[in-house]
Amino acid sequence: MSKLANEVKSMKKYLMINGEKVETVKYAPLYSPYSGEEIAQIAMADKELTGKAITAAYNAREVMAKMPAYQRADILEKVVALLIENAEEAAEIISRESAKPIMFAKAEVGRTIETYKFSAEEAKRIHGETIPFDAAIGGVGRIGYTLREPIGVIGAITPFNFPMNLVAHKVGPAIAAGNTIVLKPASQTPLSALFIAEIFEKAGLPAGVLNVVTGPGSTVGEAIVENDRVSMVTFTGSPGVGIDIRNKAGLKKTTLELGSNSALIIDKDIEIDQIIDRCIMGAFSNQGQVCISLQRVYAHEEVYEEFVEKFTAAAKKLRIGDPLDPDTYISSLISKGEAVRVLGWIEETKGSKATIAAGGKLQGDILEPTIITDADHTLKVSCQEAFAPVVIVNKVGSVNEAIDQVNDSRFGLQAGIYTNNVKNALYASRELHVGGVIINDVPTYRVDQMPYGGVKESGTGREGIKYAVEEMTEMKLVVWNQD
Repeated sequence: MSKLANEVKSMKKYLMINGEKVETVKYAPLYSPYSGEEIAQIAMADKELTGKAITAAYNAREVMAKMPAYQRADILEKVVALLIENAEEAAEIISRESAKPIMFAKAEVGRTIETYKFSAEEAKRIHGETIPFDAAIGGVGRIGYTLREPIGVIGAITPFNFPMNLVAHKVGPAIAAGNTIVLKPASQTPLSALFIAEIFEKAGLPAGVLNVVTGPGSTVGEAIVENDRVSMVTFTGSPGVGIDIRNKAGLKKTTLELGSNSALIIDKDIEIDQIIDRCIMGAFSNQGQVCISLQRVYAHEEVYEEFVEKFTAAAKKLRIGDPLDPDTYISSLISKGEAVRVLGWIEETKGSKATIAAGGKLQGDILEPTIITDADHTLKVSCQEAFAPVVIVNKVGSVNEAIDQVNDSRFGLQAGIYTNNVKNALYASRELHVGGVIINDVPTYRVDQMPYGGVKESGTGREGIKYAVEEMTEMKLVVWNQD
């Protein structure tokens, strides 16, 4: 075990402000979602301490703004090297604090490494463009170009489900662009954020550039959103909180990655055996606690019965248990309260024509992978975001009908379609009202350099390193009069 990992695993955790560990008056126990054991004591910041973190970031902004691109890239490359060196410990931290099965925690660390690598590369290619001023009569004799300048202090509020990689999607591009950050991680998963803060410190990031403030969202989050020295808020979480942030942010920039009930269309010409494994991953990886988790399937009537039979058989084979067991596929939801909520949604289906084809109950404290067929659109398991290992499968007569069903949602993050018909694929890519259409794969597909974001109540703005850098910079126009 490395010295870095040992530091992170000590029970008492502090705030990270201006490059220093800061104690608080109040601490709260952090419990494992799987075992219930106490795994840490987490510092609870108040509004004053959050203000100190913002001040530190504000005072460091000039240092970062003037830091050459190659130096920003070098720091991010050192973070990559340190993460590779500490990958096993990083995965264990994720698994312990979130109950994410270790196989998926390791995959998250791998993606986090890629995300910081992409950030290092993007730091070197932030540029503007020249403007053809003489295209206008009044522009003759002038030349002009645009620059991309850092926006300043970024408030980053991150969720529990990818506690290391979704932090990277905010911190990586922010540093690449020359900004400073005040990071408020999810209350259940602060250990990953504190681990990353120490990684950055060892990589040579100047004091005050990355500040980690743990505590309740109603205190820390609101203090970040309402502070005038914060220039942008980037948030991943629930639609309700995101809308509240948008209402309170004033003229600050906001990037909001919110809810979803992502859907998949299966056309009649698909060989079902070839897609089952992907559908299992899409619906049940990380207990379905994925923003683009496969929650709704609309299968053509000619393949519907075969899909339901093979999908349910595969789901019933998934291993349930300790997240640190390398063979575990399904473990505990992030809290017992979440399990109770989802069980209530499943219970609601029993008063309808819907059928529970698999799962629907707890094994110990772990919700079984659950498949529900013939679910009416108005049921919560269909129209709201389950964020659990629950998926509905409904029969449709055509791709057009399926598209109508997919679009009949308050959300629009990503959707997928399996089809061998080019015309149907093109039609779906045009007609699906979502931020991303994934053809011949599940909507859960994501690589970290692609533009990622949604429409409707799924949010505003785009992540994916290049696109996040654009969000996190301001465009400046420079015009030269040559006469």
